[in-house]
Amino acid sequence: MNRDRACQASHGQGPAGPAGYRPSQTILVTGPARSGKSAWAERLAHDSGRPVVYLATAREDPYDPEWQARIAAHRSRRPAHWQTCCEPVDLAAAIRAAGEVCLLVDSLGIWVANLLDLDESAWSERVEELLAVFDQSSADPLILVAEECGWGVIPPYPSGRLFRDRLGELIQRIGPRCCTVWLVTGGHALDLKRLGVPLDLPGHGLPGP
Repeated sequence: MNRDRACQASHGQGPAGPAGYRPSQTILVTGPARSGKSAWAERLAHDSGRPVVYLATAREDPYDPEWQARIAAHRSRRPAHWQTCCEPVDLAAAIRAAGEVCLLVDSLGIWVANLLDLDESAWSERVEELLAVFDQSSADPLILVAEECGWGVIPPYPSGRLFRDRLGELIQRIGPRCCTVWLVTGGHALDLKRLGVPLDLPGHGLPGP
């Protein structure tokens, strides 16, 4: 079964998505902090039965012990035979080069933070490049982990608001291009493609009525 048919079979019909895009075996796992989204994504990768490449977007910081402890905790959960790669900036190129493996990207939020100093034009180019690579990648499946950061108070500083807005808009554009979108919260993983209704938002490349 190829990737397109596998996607259709998992939901009983072809997934809704922007006109002209080709469905792929791309899975989005999103949720708030400490929700278990990374652990759920790792379970999906394990259950795929495919060789797994874990693509980390976080930069190590030896001057921040707490951050290093978080990275170590994630690393300790992963099976020893998984391959780990780090790419904090050029995510599209890393996805394109991964080959025919199960590719787990953790996380999009950290990637957005790493590029927060880009102006709007440069950021838009990065986003379009990332969206385009989903159709170019041979990863099967491609699992993306993203943070939901807009459920709390509005950040009191400009960079925090910029991060929230960019990440939220990115997730909105990625979701329709995925076979499956999981929301992990409250100790549960919800399949939003099965339970949800696609939004019809002008300018977001989402399906019309």
